[in-house]
Amino acid sequence: MDLAGAPLVGRMLERIKACKSVDVIILAIPDTAENLPLKELGLNYNVIVFLGSEPDLVDRYWQAALSVKADIVVRLPADNATPQWDEIDRIIDHHISLGRPGFSSNICNFWDSGYPDGIGAEVFDMCLLRDIVSRNLLPHNREHVHTNFFNYETGEPVDSGWCPVSTVQCREEIRRPDLVLDVNTREQYDFIKKLYEALYPGNSNFSIVDIINWYDNEYRIK
Repeated sequence: MDLAGAPLVGRMLERIKACKSVDVIILAIPDTAENLPLKELGLNYNVIVFLGSEPDLVDRYWQAALSVKADIVVRLPADNATPQWDEIDRIIDHHISLGRPGFSSNICNFWDSGYPDGIGAEVFDMCLLRDIVSRNLLPHNREHVHTNFFNYETGEPVDSGWCPVSTVQCREEIRRPDLVLDVNTREQYDFIKKLYEALYPGNSNFSIVDIINWYDNEYRIK
């Protein structure tokens, strides 16, 4: 879907490339004919494209990460159209500073961290992904990698002894847990499309601060 003249996934990749703590960007997509446009898009944006299982995201992540010999995986869902590069760097740096395997997230208002929904990322270690690859997982757990580490519905770790969970508190100036920047519905896409049309032409590197100012002073007023 178009956002100010380019596909949503392309706009995501533009923003992710500004991350300083990300070594390799992989567009991990299903190995199906209908996903060939995404393959071409990834190649046009000069990122690695990995084609894997459509329903088994655990295996797709595992194989994609193995292909670049990753130690740590940073998960960025393709429905988050405005990833904020410095906040992604922040959760990666926090995760590494802990000095042990685990799961860290600032992808939403995680444990009342105050984050807007859709600007951060999830970070977990390859050794933990290796642990779950061969397990007899339910289809839901194979499709949604994070459910093996953390239950967002209950706010509880799956097994804190095996996989400790952590987050960081959102900076006060962008502390807006009410703001949802996901694209799961047509209504949400229409909102993000207006956001890009308002901000992108004047500043292709618009930040979450710019988004908040636009939302409060222009979008909501209209």
